[in-house]
Amino acid sequence: MRLDRRDIEILRVLSAEGRITKAALADRVGLSPTPCWERLKKLESAGIIEGYRAEIALKRLGPHVTVFLAAELADHTAARFRVFEDEVRRRPEIVACWALGGGYDYFLQIVARDIDAYQRLVDDLLEARIGLARYYTYIVTKPVKGPAMPPLDLIAGLSDDPSA
Repeated sequence: MRLDRRDIEILRVLSAEGRITKAALADRVGLSPTPCWERLKKLESAGIIEGYRAEIALKRLGPHVTVFLAAELADHTAARFRVFEDEVRRRPEIVACWALGGGYDYFLQIVARDIDAYQRLVDDLLEARIGLARYYTYIVTKPVKGPAMPPLDLIAGLSDDPSA
């Protein structure tokens, strides 16, 4: 699906205000409701909009720790990668995971109640025999910038100037 500036604007508004009404969205992007709704449905059907979520203030729910874990696997076979990735998907504490090219094989984001809970998770992963050879722990001491909207214009090829 080829996106134009209106599509990008719809995505930008929705990513910041997921609960906006369809009428307000149409007004914000300069369309009447029906064409805006049609564009929105096309974006959803194309899989560009994957879902709508709420941002949760975890600190208001209770104490927790966010940890990043860099993982190296013992061997680099497709089967071993699948085993590791399947185990990662099973663990609710692992909230994000990226396969990497370069030094480490994976980078995981983990949210646990405390350091002890994090260490129990790591011990479980090691005992699960999923090929984890080495891991490196990075504890988040404070958030500086949370997930932000990527430069949609640049990704969609609508601008060559990141400051535009």
